[in-house]
Amino acid sequence: MHVNAVTTRRLAAGILAFALALALAVAAPCVAATPPASGGGTSGKSVPAAPVDVNTASAADLQKVPGIGQSLAQRIVEFREKNGPFAQVDDLVKIRGIGEKSIVTLKPYLTAGAAKAR
Repeated sequence: MHVNAVTTRRLAAGILAFALALALAVAAPCVAATPPASGGGTSGKSVPAAPVDVNTASAADLQKVPGIGQSLAQRIVEFREKNGPFAQVDDLVKIRGIGEKSIVTLKPYLTAGAAKAR
């Protein structure tokens, strides 16, 4: 069987494209799971040094989290005061304006520890 130079180049290009796609697929979950080093997005916020506890944080503390502005922080605090502490960060989906995508973005910066006694 005779293989010409064009066929060889096409085969090599296909193998290279496959190897690159495979490398990106393997690396993508690692990159996606790492919180941004500087606030992320266009908010200009710096990332909190430690996760912010949604059960004890003030509205001002919550606003330090990339993706949480003044009104959302206030809704989180009001919800917590009315309904009690959050069992887990995923419970934030009960708040207007927070969906599953928001949870994925916010989760690296938040925790839901035991609430302080009132």
